[in-house]
Amino acid sequence: MAGLQGVLLGMGNPLLDISAVVDQAMLDKYKLKLGNQILAEEEHLPLFKELTDEHKPAFIAGGATQNSIRIAQWMLQVPGATTYMGSVGKDEYGSILAAAAAKDGVQVRYHVDPEVPTGTCAACIVGGERSLVANLAAANNYKIDHLLKPENWAAVEAARVIYSAGFFITVSPDSMLKVAQHAAANDKQYALNISAPFIVEVPPFRAALNQLLPYVDFLFGNETEARAYAAAAEWGTEDVEEIALRISRLPKENGARPRTVIFTQGADPTVVAVHGKVALFPVVRLPAEKLVDTNGAGDSFVGGFLSQLVAGKGVEEGVRAGHYAASIVVQRSGCTFPDLPYNFSWA
Repeated sequence: MAGLQGVLLGMGNPLLDISAVVDQAMLDKYKLKLGNQILAEEEHLPLFKELTDEHKPAFIAGGATQNSIRIAQWMLQVPGATTYMGSVGKDEYGSILAAAAAKDGVQVRYHVDPEVPTGTCAACIVGGERSLVANLAAANNYKIDHLLKPENWAAVEAARVIYSAGFFITVSPDSMLKVAQHAAANDKQYALNISAPFIVEVPPFRAALNQLLPYVDFLFGNETEARAYAAAAEWGTEDVEEIALRISRLPKENGARPRTVIFTQGADPTVVAVHGKVALFPVVRLPAEKLVDTNGAGDSFVGGFLSQLVAGKGVEEGVRAGHYAASIVVQRSGCTFPDLPYNFSWA
């Protein structure tokens, strides 16, 4: 078990999720769509207070990358196997995030911003689906200087797998590129999630994503993000399998290891493209009455997959663990999990 210490590093935007069941009228009021993820603009800022004051929300340690790292840590059941970096405020919400991560066994190396409050994410849930509105606040202030501090770079050197959600591209793409290049040069594995259509639709973010891609060993996304990538690249196809295959074949810096592209499709089979081939992995469908909250399902899939990757398992086992983790999380409110996972053997 000692060999798993610090094996997985996540870098992203730590946010405190403010999660509540709302009605369609609230979505309409703030021009929100189910299944979408956006950054808060001025018109969305009253939403956070309205959720807190009127809807008895749950407060959950969140942010896409942090969710995946917490899930991976839960699946591994080895305290300290995972490390997470991001920026929080010097406030109660930042303390809540740090305490929640520590309780889950994650080692956090937060940059603490004394001037800006901890970021929050409004998770508006209707019928088990969600619309996410992120107010990055302090999370937006992460800088590569924090990454390069010796005590933090030591966590990069200790890790065998490094992961970020695409949302971090909006904050510190230079930090992402630095660790991605380190991974390629040291035969480590770098994993990235597209995370949202706007990452490929907004030119500066798309440019940063494309700069990272040559170093990406595992690319995650869902069918909507896959099609958004193809549209931005003007490929003239909406076939998710073809898109996955084409992305897997894009130029790669560390050619010794092929790129694996993994696109989830909700209840439809998960698409995996690698070695010039596409495989489909069916999802075990849950009865509708068991679906409580799809918030965090994609993050949980990635966390489950990464838990197997760092343990030396193959893609098939990773997808199976990802499906399992997602199936557990969607039956609960927010990206939360029970005390113990099913039994994995690390032998």
